[in-house]
Amino acid sequence: MKVKGPPVPAGRLETVRQEIISSITGQRLSAKEISGRVRVREKEVYLHLDHIQKTIQKHDLRLIITPSECKKCGFIFKKRDRLKKPGKCPICRHESITEPLFIID
Repeated sequence: MKVKGPPVPAGRLETVRQEIISSITGQRLSAKEISGRVRVREKEVYLHLDHIQKTIQKHDLRLIITPSECKKCGFIFKKRDRLKKPGKCPICRHESITEPLFIID
């Protein structure tokens, strides 16, 4: 049997963070949509967004986050510091929650 080596990643012209920045500049996307465009895991997108948020402040830009919302009772997670989607609604304990959306303005 032939032993396979590690997979060769696709070539990139930009870094992952540069691709994320160009994807969400002027366009509101969820982490899942960003993950599909940039071809990285969704978990990694959240880590990159945290760093991007700090970096773009130097260029007078800001990461605007449309907060998650409970689909059952309509509770909006306005004061949430974490970028990830919450697990449960604190009001009705329902787990059907929209994903937060990100845009650079």
